[in-house]
Amino acid sequence: MALYRKLNRDTKKRRSILSGQSKTVIMNEFIETTEERAKETRKFVEKLITYAKKGDLNSRRKALAFLENDTEAVKKLFDELAPRYADRQGGYTRIIKLKERIGDDALIVRLELV
Repeated sequence: MALYRKLNRDTKKRRSILSGQSKTVIMNEFIETTEERAKETRKFVEKLITYAKKGDLNSRRKALAFLENDTEAVKKLFDELAPRYADRQGGYTRIIKLKERIGDDALIVRLELV
Protein backbone atom coordinates (compact mmCIF):
# COMPACT_ATOMS: atom_id res chain seq x y z
CA MET A 1 0.00 0.00 0.00
CA ALA A 2 1.44 3.37 -1.04
CA LEU A 3 1.49 6.29 1.36
CA TYR A 4 0.78 8.68 -1.51
CA ARG A 5 -1.25 8.78 -4.68
CA LYS A 6 0.63 8.08 -7.88
CA LEU A 7 -2.00 9.90 -9.99
CA ASN A 8 -1.22 7.49 -12.84
CA ARG A 9 2.02 9.38 -13.65
CA ASP A 10 5.73 8.73 -13.33
CA THR A 11 7.67 10.55 -10.63
CA LYS A 12 8.84 13.56 -12.65
CA LYS A 13 5.42 14.32 -14.09
CA ARG A 14 3.69 13.80 -10.75
CA ARG A 15 6.13 16.11 -8.96
CA SER A 16 5.68 18.74 -11.67
CA ILE A 17 1.88 18.57 -11.38
CA LEU A 18 1.97 18.87 -7.59
CA SER A 19 4.50 21.70 -7.72
CA GLY A 20 2.43 23.63 -10.24
CA GLN A 21 -0.77 23.17 -8.29
CA SER A 22 0.98 24.18 -5.06
CA LYS A 23 2.23 27.37 -6.75
CA THR A 24 -1.30 28.16 -7.93
CA VAL A 25 -2.77 27.64 -4.47
CA ILE A 26 -0.12 29.91 -2.94
CA MET A 27 -0.51 32.66 -5.53
CA ASN A 28 -4.33 32.59 -6.00
CA GLU A 29 -5.25 31.04 -2.63
CA PHE A 30 -7.51 28.47 -4.31
CA ILE A 31 -7.62 25.94 -7.12
CA GLU A 32 -10.33 23.77 -8.68
CA THR A 33 -9.20 20.27 -9.52
CA THR A 34 -10.11 16.62 -9.02
CA GLU A 35 -10.47 15.27 -5.51
CA GLU A 36 -7.44 12.97 -5.72
CA ARG A 37 -5.12 15.73 -6.93
CA ALA A 38 -6.47 18.14 -4.32
CA LYS A 39 -5.88 15.69 -1.48
CA GLU A 40 -2.32 15.07 -2.63
CA THR A 41 -1.60 18.79 -3.23
CA ARG A 42 -2.95 19.63 0.22
CA LYS A 43 -0.08 17.69 1.85
CA PHE A 44 2.53 19.74 0.04
CA VAL A 45 0.85 23.12 0.59
CA GLU A 46 0.57 22.45 4.32
CA LYS A 47 4.22 21.40 4.47
CA LEU A 48 5.28 24.55 2.59
CA ILE A 49 3.33 26.79 4.99
CA THR A 50 4.99 25.02 7.92
CA TYR A 51 8.39 25.72 6.33
CA ALA A 52 7.39 29.38 5.93
CA LYS A 53 6.38 29.61 9.58
CA LYS A 54 9.87 28.45 10.57
CA GLY A 55 11.29 31.22 8.43
CA ASP A 56 14.95 30.19 8.44
CA LEU A 57 17.24 29.98 5.41
CA ASN A 58 17.07 26.20 5.14
CA SER A 59 13.26 26.29 5.06
CA ARG A 60 13.32 28.95 2.34
CA ARG A 61 15.69 26.80 0.26
CA LYS A 62 13.46 23.73 0.67
CA ALA A 63 10.44 25.76 -0.46
CA LEU A 64 12.37 27.16 -3.44
CA ALA A 65 13.47 23.66 -4.44
CA PHE A 66 9.93 22.28 -4.35
CA LEU A 67 8.39 25.29 -6.12
CA GLU A 68 10.98 25.08 -8.92
CA ASN A 69 12.70 28.39 -8.06
CA ASP A 70 9.53 30.49 -8.31
CA THR A 71 10.71 33.42 -6.20
CA GLU A 72 7.36 35.26 -6.34
CA ALA A 73 5.51 32.30 -4.82
CA VAL A 74 8.16 31.84 -2.11
CA LYS A 75 8.10 35.56 -1.32
CA LYS A 76 4.32 35.51 -0.89
CA LEU A 77 4.56 32.31 1.13
CA PHE A 78 7.10 33.71 3.60
CA ASP A 79 5.96 37.36 3.71
CA GLU A 80 2.14 37.09 3.59
CA LEU A 81 0.98 33.57 4.41
CA ALA A 82 3.38 32.71 7.24
CA PRO A 83 2.33 35.69 9.44
CA ARG A 84 -1.34 34.95 8.68
CA TYR A 85 -1.02 31.40 10.03
CA ALA A 86 1.43 32.14 12.86
CA ASP A 87 -1.11 31.23 15.56
CA ARG A 88 -2.53 28.20 13.77
CA GLN A 89 -1.14 24.72 14.49
CA GLY A 90 -2.14 23.15 11.19
CA GLY A 91 -5.12 22.75 8.90
CA TYR A 92 -4.27 25.63 6.60
CA THR A 93 -6.39 24.34 3.71
CA ARG A 94 -9.91 23.08 3.13
CA ILE A 95 -11.50 21.03 0.37
CA ILE A 96 -15.02 21.88 -0.78
CA LYS A 97 -16.79 19.43 -3.09
CA LEU A 98 -18.33 21.17 -6.11
CA LYS A 99 -19.62 18.89 -8.89
CA GLU A 100 -18.92 15.84 -10.98
CA ARG A 101 -17.12 16.38 -14.27
CA ILE A 102 -19.08 15.48 -17.38
CA GLY A 103 -17.42 12.67 -19.29
CA ASP A 104 -15.64 10.69 -16.60
CA ASP A 105 -17.64 11.58 -13.45
CA ALA A 106 -14.51 12.71 -11.61
CA LEU A 107 -15.41 14.74 -8.53
CA ILE A 108 -14.30 18.38 -8.92
CA VAL A 109 -13.36 20.13 -5.67
CA ARG A 110 -12.05 23.52 -4.61
CA LEU A 111 -8.84 23.47 -2.56
CA GLU A 112 -8.47 26.80 -0.77
CA LEU A 113 -6.53 28.37 2.05
CA VAL A 114 -8.51 28.91 5.26
